Amino acid sequence: MVRVFLLLAKLLIRCISSGRDFALKLYRAQRSGDLRKLFHATVLGLAGSILLVASLMVAGANPVSAISQLLTGSVGSASAISGTIREMTPLLILGVSVFLALKAGLFNIGAEGQFLVGSCFAAATMLAVGGPLGVVLGVLVGAISGGLWALPAGYIKAFRNGHEVITTIMLNNIAVNLTKWLVSGPFKGEKAVSATTATLPINSQLTPLIKIGQFELPQAVVVGILLTVGVGYWLTKTTSGYELRAAGANPTAAEFAGVKTKQVTVKAMFLSGSIAGIAGALQIAQFEHRFYDGSSVGYGFDALGVALLAGGNPYGLFASSFLFGALNKGGTSLMGLGIDKGITTMVLAIVIIIFAAIKYRQRGGQND
Repeated sequence: MVRVFLLLAKLLIRCISSGRDFALKLYRAQRSGDLRKLFHATVLGLAGSILLVASLMVAGANPVSAISQLLTGSVGSASAISGTIREMTPLLILGVSVFLALKAGLFNIGAEGQFLVGSCFAAATMLAVGGPLGVVLGVLVGAISGGLWALPAGYIKAFRNGHEVITTIMLNNIAVNLTKWLVSGPFKGEKAVSATTATLPINSQLTPLIKIGQFELPQAVVVGILLTVGVGYWLTKTTSGYELRAAGANPTAAEFAGVKTKQVTVKAMFLSGSIAGIAGALQIAQFEHRFYDGSSVGYGFDALGVALLAGGNPYGLFASSFLFGALNKGGTSLMGLGIDKGITTMVLAIVIIIFAAIKYRQRGGQND
């Protein structure tokens, strides 16, 4: 009996020891993987920093002064933060637009054209109706016009397999020329000399939601936050959102599962265009107060980077749009040091490349 007890005790000790060794090996393997990922991210970050510093030095600027000026110009004061939020607002809403399309497997490069068309027709509506009702109708018209402008690309993709990149680029060019013609003719203000609409009356302009000293929080950014949260919830918590993600991830499998992928593609492109149109309408009501030739400074194209930098998480759009907005705002102050504002574009490019490389390494590690 004693021998049996001793044998069982030895067996139990060996099991515990083996389990401890196995757990220790798993922990070390996991820790090694985490350290490897951290090492890769650190190396990429250092490489990007060196490239940025070298570029500033080539431009003839002191890197420390340039970075300090960039931070001061974007977040160094209440006024600077307000300016950053102003730049961030259209980028956030347009980022939601592009993000939704990406989830459906669509690369909506046409956000710029949808933004222009939405803002142009929204401005005309707000001027025609006036007052708070005009603002509401203007946003609605902006959403509809932006969605309709994206619809041909959705139909061509769904039913003719035409690549949306080509069709949306073509629609961008048409949108630029169409809005230019409208604001030079039918929509041109009576007393305007250049190609511009009349200025919105005071009661048709959105005022800041919060104003404390030089700090202003626009109503439009709140709309952007609500849109981001709403789209994030819809994509993850609803049947139609799941169908959209399934169609984007694997159209063939989604089709076999009963998802009508063609209809989903058309709907996704329309919704993406509608959100871009809302961004245009709010830009007019909150900031510009008129539509003119060249109203957009490329927000629709920057939104591609905003959506990609979010990394598949809708709430990542907050950070990426703020980063883009801060660089846009801070880049203006760099001109005082004799540095071209275009240096901020290179900063964004470096950030996106580093982020993409890290994501690629993570996927590679998972495949291994």
